[in-house]
Amino acid sequence: MPPRPLAYLTRKECFSACHRLHSPFLNDEDNRQVYGKCNNPNGHGHNYTVEVTVRGPVDPKTGMVINITDLKEYMDHAIMKKLDHLNLDKDVPYFKNLPSTTENVAIFIWDSLKLIMKLPELLYEIKIYETDKNSVVYRGEKHEAGHHHHQEAPKNVRPTASSETSSNLSSDSDS
Repeated sequence: MPPRPLAYLTRKECFSACHRLHSPFLNDEDNRQVYGKCNNPNGHGHNYTVEVTVRGPVDPKTGMVINITDLKEYMDHAIMKKLDHLNLDKDVPYFKNLPSTTENVAIFIWDSLKLIMKLPELLYEIKIYETDKNSVVYRGEKHEAGHHHHQEAPKNVRPTASSETSSNLSSDSDS
């Protein structure tokens, strides 16, 4: 049998949630410095847009990688029922001891989808827009310990305590 064409299918969903960027691994002052206004004790909210992309061969009988109805149901279960109109830190046990950054929300959605999909190997990418200007992409990749990625900070920019949190410093700003 000749190789089948490979296609990428993406479905978009939007949800609203609030959170407070606060790490249990940092003291209060470090949290304020790292997360800035996003560390507000009363939290803040976002209207997130999530794109879930699956990748696989096009079935010659159905003409699909996956039935879009199935993907819609998976996303409803893993995203809408678990995150929409909730306080991520207080209502989602996953974030009890983990900062509710957009990076971690993407990982949460990936892991949730992997658990319920009939063919989890089709899951290719989660892309979340936290704002119109900030987004995170997660593809299930893991970083091996001991292999550090060093980036030189741009001149005239205050370095943050962690490179992973730098995207969250301006997450609510339009800069």
